[in-house]
Amino acid sequence: MSAGTVPTTTPPAVMETEQRGSARAVLALALLEARRLLLRVPVVIAFVAYAAWIVWRTRSSWDGHPALQDVDRATQSMPMLVGLAVLLCANFAALRSERHGTEHHFAVLVLPPWRRTVAHALSVVPATVLVAVCVAGQFAREASKPGAIGHGSPAELLVGPLTVLLFGTLGVLLARVVRSALAAPLVVVLLLFTLVLGTAPGGASGLSWLAPVVAEISSNTLPSDLLGRPAAWHALYLAGAALCAAFLAVLLAGGRNPAVRAGLVLTLALAVTGGVLQARGAAPSAELTAARERASVRPELTCVEHGRSSYCAFPEWGPRTGAWAGVVDRVQALAGGSAHERRLVVRQRIDARYGMEGDAAIPGLTEADQVTVGTAWGGNRLPEFSSAVAAVLVAGTEDAGSEICDGRMVTLMWLSLSWQDDPMAAMRRVRLDDSVKGSAVVLSPTDPLSMTEGQTDVVRRLLEEPRPGVGDLVKAHWAELTSPGVTTARAAELLGVAGPGKADSCE
Repeated sequence: MSAGTVPTTTPPAVMETEQRGSARAVLALALLEARRLLLRVPVVIAFVAYAAWIVWRTRSSWDGHPALQDVDRATQSMPMLVGLAVLLCANFAALRSERHGTEHHFAVLVLPPWRRTVAHALSVVPATVLVAVCVAGQFAREASKPGAIGHGSPAELLVGPLTVLLFGTLGVLLARVVRSALAAPLVVVLLLFTLVLGTAPGGASGLSWLAPVVAEISSNTLPSDLLGRPAAWHALYLAGAALCAAFLAVLLAGGRNPAVRAGLVLTLALAVTGGVLQARGAAPSAELTAARERASVRPELTCVEHGRSSYCAFPEWGPRTGAWAGVVDRVQALAGGSAHERRLVVRQRIDARYGMEGDAAIPGLTEADQVTVGTAWGGNRLPEFSSAVAAVLVAGTEDAGSEICDGRMVTLMWLSLSWQDDPMAAMRRVRLDDSVKGSAVVLSPTDPLSMTEGQTDVVRRLLEEPRPGVGDLVKAHWAELTSPGVTTARAAELLGVAGPGKADSCE
């Protein structure tokens, strides 16, 4: 090579130095944009609302007795609000030079457009991490409650943060596709309408799993091994979609090197794989269907003894048997005759055959001295279970208790409510119409009971002005008070209160 020849290739050492410098510049820009993003008004408002919602919800959620397989799904919806704010602000940040007319000035800088796009995509990561911290805090708060049972799913807990990451990278991608500041607000409105307002495909179909969040909130808590949700594949789908959006934005901004192309292909493959497998997993398998059938018809329960009675529960609910025993002991202590020392069998029962969307009623047991308890606890569930226990003590079986129409209902409801901290409030909660006057349906873990207007009047008199010695009268006249055909008026007379104004229709 002659002395006047100029090398046409850059030495490897120089190239490596330039790449390190570009990487540092990208990281510095990403940190700057992340700080700006977290301080934008929509993002700040969204995070404040999210934190306030966590504090408000965890204060009394599930009446202090959460099942962690429900808690993990409950962390998924609110991060969408943060995600929408991040989408909007990330899009505005990526379009800043376009709006201000300064794009041509960036030509003199070290970072080409595609590297700046990388920085904008990375800027949504801190917001994602902050949401992950909030999700962890919400779950930890529920798990620390003394009444918590069950098991949460790490894949379910990842949905909230991954939703924010997906929305943020979509905002950056949108800035590379549509160079208009109006596009992001329109997309946010569309997402609010389809996702938050519930017009997206619902249920547990395969199509519904294309949405970021499929919470399937249900009052029917199932054992964690019977949920049948493809949570892991859904997390893979969200992660793949978020990264794919980021790589596509970089590609559209001019980053066409092999690493970007390979990243786009790989993340697209992850998103498609997760999407396909989650759609297949949305339908219950034959094994899951059989397991749900067994849990509904022939459940494998673990039984423990508390006092004189036996308590049989699904393994995850074992720690809750002591609370059930406390209710049984209090109700039984008020009963007379042989019911005072009768050995009961409390059996947990569910109907899992229709999955989380099922809400079928559970029929009362016909076996003597057996009481049903559900999977939820606290709040209204406590007087409902107390009424079921009282019905078995008075009538012998749950099935017979649901058919009581005569004055035995007075004794039944007094046993169920009189020992509670606020008997009148418990009476209101256990009745379907939340009333303390007139006839009403009384809720129970199985078939409901019914109270006539006259029975309601007598029970209310017993609870509003509790008289000393009522418990002694119940025990002294137990045989007559629990005799089929006893009238409400006679029950009131035996208990020392005024009777109903008119005879009950069923008498």
